[in-house]
Amino acid sequence: MKNSKAEILVVEDDPAILSGLLDVLVFNGFAAKGVADGLEGLTTGLKGRYDLIILDVMLPGMDGFTICRKIRQKKPYLGIIILTAKGAEDDLVKGFKAGADDYISKPFSLKELMVRVEAVLRRSGLSLGDEQITRDGVFFDGKLLKAAFQEQKVDLTRKEMDIIIYLHRNQDRIISKNELLTEVWHYADADIETRTVDIHLLKLRKKIISMKQDIRFIKTIRGQGYLWEKD
Repeated sequence: MKNSKAEILVVEDDPAILSGLLDVLVFNGFAAKGVADGLEGLTTGLKGRYDLIILDVMLPGMDGFTICRKIRQKKPYLGIIILTAKGAEDDLVKGFKAGADDYISKPFSLKELMVRVEAVLRRSGLSLGDEQITRDGVFFDGKLLKAAFQEQKVDLTRKEMDIIIYLHRNQDRIISKNELLTEVWHYADADIETRTVDIHLLKLRKKIISMKQDIRFIKTIRGQGYLWEKD
């Protein structure tokens, strides 16, 4: 992606990390802007025409989770990556719940940074479709990003709906984590270590079970991947 003209906003209050991120992004052909304050980051992200925002979690003025939620509400297809402390599992869950597409744990390698940045940019604004799927009485609406069972409804993220669509299209076949990273997350290097798939599937299952306790049609096949069982 050396010739990419993608616009990237970095919101990070550590001067060394911010400077390093901007240098790497510019070197790889991106137009990059950095801000060190959360409130300024939110304002800049909403007003500017960015393709991707890289957000630190801990920021002065406003935390990264709040920024992520507010930007996601206004710009649902804008790519968002959060920066977390290594091993901070709660931050990952909060970040994805706020609408982040992916995460980078500090400290990170330049290869990991670019793999995740390029993957999010490839899939930003894209989805597997606006399909409507019904399974065990649960209606999944890819256009409105809702799931409904009787009178109960839950909101879905675009990525959660893309997982539903992909597994449904390939039902009765085990889908590996690497295949999901390649086909749903659009990673060029699917062998990179990431908890993205696990956390998204965990959240998705919890949302479905919150409406209907006995639903278990997305199965985890230990050591192999995931299976959407036919009706």
